Amino acid sequence: MYGIFSYSIAGPHVGFKHGDHILDLGQVALLGVFKDLGVHPAVFAQATLNDFMALGRDTCRAVTARIRELLADGERGVETVHDQVLIELSRAKLHLPIQIGDYTDFYAGIHHAENVGRMFRPDGDPLLPNYRHMPVAYHGRASSIVVSGTPIRRPSGQVLGPDKQPVFQASESLDFELELGLVIGRSSVLGEPVLVGEAEDYIFGVVLFNDWSARDIQRWEYQPLGPFLGKNFGSSMSAWVLPFDDLEPARVQGSDQTPAPLDYLQQAGPGHFDISLEVLLNDTVISQSNARHLYWSFAQMIAHHTVNGCNLNVGDVLATGTISGPSLDSLGSLLELSWNGSRPLTLSDGSQRTFLRDGDRVTLRGRVGRRADGSGDLGEVSGRVTSTK
Repeated sequence: MYGIFSYSIAGPHVGFKHGDHILDLGQVALLGVFKDLGVHPAVFAQATLNDFMALGRDTCRAVTARIRELLADGERGVETVHDQVLIELSRAKLHLPIQIGDYTDFYAGIHHAENVGRMFRPDGDPLLPNYRHMPVAYHGRASSIVVSGTPIRRPSGQVLGPDKQPVFQASESLDFELELGLVIGRSSVLGEPVLVGEAEDYIFGVVLFNDWSARDIQRWEYQPLGPFLGKNFGSSMSAWVLPFDDLEPARVQGSDQTPAPLDYLQQAGPGHFDISLEVLLNDTVISQSNARHLYWSFAQMIAHHTVNGCNLNVGDVLATGTISGPSLDSLGSLLELSWNGSRPLTLSDGSQRTFLRDGDRVTLRGRVGRRADGSGDLGEVSGRVTSTK
């Protein structure tokens, strides 16, 4: 996995995670390892991955293959190149790996959408009429996306008080959302849609993503234009980006899409991925889900995002929305796990939660497929809630 790290007096630059170590690509590149690939060492001296991603998928793929050749024989594989290029992970400071220009949050998890509908529209169809026809989304706030480990301050805003009148206060219904983020590594042309069959070529890699949510603020503000202050106060992203090619062995067929999508959304072949996901609240595993439960595929999200001519840029992040499964132990938010506060969760220390308290730490973890060699680890994204004061 690629990321940005710093250590000692060295400033932030590009690294590749290898177990409990980081391969220092800034140092490796200076030794000429990538010279025959046409990659200048300066690309790996940058404080974000954007310049590297912009080299194109073929070049990035060739670099990844070269890195894995070096690492194929454990630490001995890089000793022949240099004995100081493997840095202990514990010595490094990790940084947000991408300079994010735009952020879009989808609503592609159908089980989550159905659960929310059942809570707030109990007398009707839990899904709104458009859900099975298009990947619904909203445009989020890129400036408040932070790297894993960054504290999340409890937001304040307008909520409805007991008398159904608005009051200003700290959120009492702070929540997490279990998501994946697609990191865009190729720009598209303004005015030209990206075809669904070409959409995956625009994905550089995948990250774990927690779109923190203040449900009480969101509930009062979201009509008629959708999420705003209840969402844009903070989102957490994992420090490491898994190359999209690493998902290929875990490709699976998604659920049946009925009715059939319009032509521009029809995808040939399997477009979903077996990515196991789990959520820990403090020391307790409270949910285990899987990306295969998404209704809309990554390619369909991109095709719909651009069908009106909206262009993508290198460094954009497209999040999936909450990934919930069909069972009670696979729900991807406290809103669902506590059923809007009506059924508290009991943690391993005996305490109960409906929503998050100050001091709570939420950690999302992921693994691609079920590989015997333990590869395909997506790492984790973690954040601790701090007081608004």
